[in-house]
Amino acid sequence: MASRKPRPLDGILVVSLEHAIAAPLCTRHLADLGARVIKVERPGSGDFARGYDSRVKGLSSHFVWTNRSKESLTLDLKQPGAIAVLGDLLTRADVLVQNLAPGASARMGLGYEALRGRHPKLVVCDISGYGEDGPYRDKKAYDLLIQSEAGFLSITGTPETPSKAGISVADIAAGMYAYSNILSALLLRGRTGEGSHIDVSMLEALGEWMNYLLYYTYDGAPPPPRTGASHAAIYPYGPFAANDGGTVVLGLQNEREWKLFCELVLQQPALAADPRFDSNGKRNQRREALGAIVLEVFAGLTTEQLVGRLDQAQIANARMNDMAGVWAHPQLAARKRWTTIGTPAGEVPALLPPGRVNSFDYRMDPVPAVGEHTHAILRELGRSDAQIAQLQESGAI
Repeated sequence: MASRKPRPLDGILVVSLEHAIAAPLCTRHLADLGARVIKVERPGSGDFARGYDSRVKGLSSHFVWTNRSKESLTLDLKQPGAIAVLGDLLTRADVLVQNLAPGASARMGLGYEALRGRHPKLVVCDISGYGEDGPYRDKKAYDLLIQSEAGFLSITGTPETPSKAGISVADIAAGMYAYSNILSALLLRGRTGEGSHIDVSMLEALGEWMNYLLYYTYDGAPPPPRTGASHAAIYPYGPFAANDGGTVVLGLQNEREWKLFCELVLQQPALAADPRFDSNGKRNQRREALGAIVLEVFAGLTTEQLVGRLDQAQIANARMNDMAGVWAHPQLAARKRWTTIGTPAGEVPALLPPGRVNSFDYRMDPVPAVGEHTHAILRELGRSDAQIAQLQESGAI
């Protein structure tokens, strides 16, 4: 059998005191690259995200997404025996990630300042809503609340109704910045031999994604209007209905494309020179009038016919897929982006991580059951069967 290609994070041990989305997503990406991730969970119930829903053969969709390729160690960190186990584990660890409630890790002696003296090479990453200092430090933070604080809700939705993102965009942003910062800290440690402290806040992560809007409103300038799924400043740019119930999103970028759109898609070449619509500014001002013309033509076309005309004109377009459409997406199938992973309920499909790499294969190991690896990890740390039984009797594991 051919040997497995080395992965970038082979040999890296990550210990994570994690729940919900931000930290688990970060550490799952580290596991994808080969890191060994030990997920510390509450005895019995585990990460509360395990109970969010039961859509995946009785398992939580959020949990299956963010927790493959990990080992589950159950510890009640309020008990000295459990803290001692965690301390032993940290002597071997390269990275500690935590997104507990504000101040919780510090109260357990797991803050960076307390750990630095004992573990100078350890990379410690704290993920929180607002960061470790400042007036908002102790506020609870959930994804929707951060979408609100970061201004995301103010520019998303319709003129009448602000709308949240349909995914946990603030959690995902924080998790991905934690991931990239950890990779950077490991690279730096390779040169200096020293660990790092990383303090990632959800507010700052989503705030980075809002930067163009911040500049757009620089010096008191008005914000763009909320325009639903349409572009705020370019028209036609957004969703349009075909006659078979499908919806196609299209976008025009310049006058050359406007001319092609009129000739090949609307099949009304004279419209390109109509003085009402002969610049994007005019088209944007007269959305209702132009939209009526566009929708009248599209009402005579199926989704396939409309996409065909747009492709012929080389106008950027996309079908508005639902989840079933993404599961069956021909591009994902053609690029072999699907594999399977194990779970406590059996195998399920899983998308490979973004980025097709020729030098290694992503790690795609099972999603763990609560505490599945507890005894094995304790034995690895030198605990005897009698000691493990004592920890179990006390409720520490």
